[in-house]
Amino acid sequence: MTPSNSLAHYRLLGRSGLRVSPLALGTMTFGSDWGWGADDAEAKRIFDAYVDRGGNFIDTAVNYTNGSAEKMLGGFIKDKRERIVLSTKFTMAREPGNPNSGGNHRANLVRSVEASLRQLDTDRIDLLHVHAWDFTTTPEEVMRALDDLVRAGKILYVAICNTPAWRVAQMQTIADLRGWSPFVALQIEYSLVERSVEHELIPMAQALGLGVLPWSPLGGGVLTGKYSRSDLTDENGAEVSPTRKGVIASTGHLNERALEIADVVGEIAEELGASRSQVALAWTLLNPAVTSPIVGARTLAQAEDNFGALEVSFTDAQIARLDQASTLAPIFPARFIARPMAQQLMFGGATVVGRRQ
Repeated sequence: MTPSNSLAHYRLLGRSGLRVSPLALGTMTFGSDWGWGADDAEAKRIFDAYVDRGGNFIDTAVNYTNGSAEKMLGGFIKDKRERIVLSTKFTMAREPGNPNSGGNHRANLVRSVEASLRQLDTDRIDLLHVHAWDFTTTPEEVMRALDDLVRAGKILYVAICNTPAWRVAQMQTIADLRGWSPFVALQIEYSLVERSVEHELIPMAQALGLGVLPWSPLGGGVLTGKYSRSDLTDENGAEVSPTRKGVIASTGHLNERALEIADVVGEIAEELGASRSQVALAWTLLNPAVTSPIVGARTLAQAEDNFGALEVSFTDAQIARLDQASTLAPIFPARFIARPMAQQLMFGGATVVGRRQ
């Protein structure tokens, strides 16, 4: 399968009529407040390179680099606002010691949106994500508060990240039944080293009309060949250290299995004359549920390399090798239902054409 080869080959976002580029520009790396991001000048070069190629989908969050990312974007988009689909997020705490400065509740939602509007210097947010489920606020409070902001014109569409599939399905159903604004997108971690979302979250998104926006499609840099076996220690997956490597290690992806997958990515990249990053990104685009992977870069060279993923075309054999290296065993109930005994009991040995998966 060959993905579209241009940032200007737009896709519809979920059940909405909103047109977005096949790669979204992530801005968690905009600003040096966290110690490893791009400064203002380099961030502007990255932004301009993306937009000049027809890119229109920018992803940020109210708390990225302590607000610097949104403030930078506010300046960058000033003369291009009507061309840009601006996506941001709320949930994460912005004031240490204040329990109400984070979470999914209405008070934090309203304050976060007002903060984003100020930082972005804009009159509306095109796509607002619930950044993560807080396991405390009721679904009804979240969906009603989001709908109120849509009705007020401060946000246009709503989306959600990092939330269990059953909870997203519940919230989507509530919105549909009550005539509130439904989610149109689902932002989740998805890459060759993180495929567990294929069990529940991605099928749910397809069934309920949410476009999937993968974050960390490069596995935190593991798939780029940035790390080797010498980086493996007993501390991987432990507490977060302030280094970039420490953050990746804390996710649990810096392990032997991930490095074996990265080896296959490297082999295929060499065969195609592409970079490892391009291969890893292009693989996510093979999934029909995926609308737009989120690419982040600290340098213009990294960004331009990522944009090249749209030109990668795999052979069937190469796709099979990537799947063989990275696929996960099915879990219950799919594991049970797929067994011959269960299939015999359900279909009586008959072949049913057009069965849904």
